[in-house]
Amino acid sequence: MINMMHESVLLEEVLNYLNLKDDSVVVDMTLGLAGHSSQILKRIKNGYLFAFDQDEEAIIVAREKLKKIGSNFQIIDSNFVYAKLKLAALNIHKVDAVLYDLGVSSPQLDNDYRGFSYRFDAPLDMRMDKDNKLNAKIIVNTYDFSDLNRIFKEYGESKFASKIARNIIKYRSQKEIETTLELVDIIKEVVPYKERLKKHPAKQIFQALRIEVNNELEVIEKSLNDSLDLLNVGGRVAVITFHSLEDRIVKRKFLEVTEIDPVSKGLPNVPIEKMPDFKLITKKGIKASSEELKRNKRAHSATLRVIERIK
Repeated sequence: MINMMHESVLLEEVLNYLNLKDDSVVVDMTLGLAGHSSQILKRIKNGYLFAFDQDEEAIIVAREKLKKIGSNFQIIDSNFVYAKLKLAALNIHKVDAVLYDLGVSSPQLDNDYRGFSYRFDAPLDMRMDKDNKLNAKIIVNTYDFSDLNRIFKEYGESKFASKIARNIIKYRSQKEIETTLELVDIIKEVVPYKERLKKHPAKQIFQALRIEVNNELEVIEKSLNDSLDLLNVGGRVAVITFHSLEDRIVKRKFLEVTEIDPVSKGLPNVPIEKMPDFKLITKKGIKASSEELKRNKRAHSATLRVIERIK
């Protein structure tokens, strides 16, 4: 059964920066247990909320939570990469606010059977969408050295990527690697003790596997482009990231669409048509307050970035 304990990260900041109106049309790309969505719905009594998720268990809980607030919402069982298409099918082509909370939800981490956490013994899974044919067990047991090394370096940013990849291949030649704690032991074996004291040795590798299973980085980039296209003038996109790879994608995209063309920048009066369509609302990433950090340890790595369409 899904664990209901969950506190939405940067909730007050999100509600403030989205600049919601009573009649706003809002898209929550990452519904989860409706922590952000429930508070958004309370503020758009004459608006509408569209929320995306591909986790069946989370959708059931979230729907009941939202029904207690209002009926002006629709949950769409889909990866957010298809949001623009799904919304177009509903004749929705423009919206006023879009939110992404890119972290793995607390229930996914805390429920051992999902295989996301290195703290519990569970089958190696890590699928956000249970219909996904690829899971962590397949990756660990079938990817060759170069592919394991690549994802551990690129997606986990681990300096022990090659050692861990070799140790995995050594172990799986004797027996299929099936559970999270089996993998944790294999990782620990090649990570120096001093490094293990700094942080859990499996954290970066589990992150890398989760990103690969769910194709997370490519999905974020494509979806961000679609969300910017969907925005009405005055509309905003807010994105909460939890690691540098996600944040880099968001920061780069936001800078790309808010910078004045280098040639035009040198002109004394930049023509309106040469001005960017968007402006940064947060020049730097917004971090959780000290009060929130005391309450919610998962807020430590969270960064919020916000952009607005201005023409």
